Amino acid sequence: QVQLVESGGGLVQAGGSLRLSCAASGRTFSRAAVGWFRQAPGKEREFVAAIRWNNGNTYYADSGKGRFAISRDNAKNTVYLQMNSLKAEDTAVYYCAADLYAGVLLSARPESYDYWGQGTQVTVSS
Repeated sequence: QVQLVESGGGLVQAGGSLRLSCAASGRTFSRAAVGWFRQAPGKEREFVAAIRWNNGNTYYADSGKGRFAISRDNAKNTVYLQMNSLKAEDTAVYYCAADLYAGVLLSARPESYDYWGQGTQVTVSS
């Protein structure tokens, strides 16, 4: 079993920054990938970024390239999503998720991920 707890969401003005955290506990993560997804009201869950736990390889959706950065701290079992130059359209509930047996290519599909956190709200005011 894996537990994921997100934090760091909040209200920020357009152009501002936030750093989200995803603290993981439970099973070991040696073969895992951790992804960030988001879901705005009335929209489907959308992939944001993913990172492979053992080597730090990353994968980004086009929407976040150049603005978002995913990283991990192995000692703290925590994955971060640094979000800069935020826009109103970034407003959503952000979820982290774990793919315990990630393949060669990191996945952007929600169904690839086995465990999910409860989400943290990010609201960007224009």
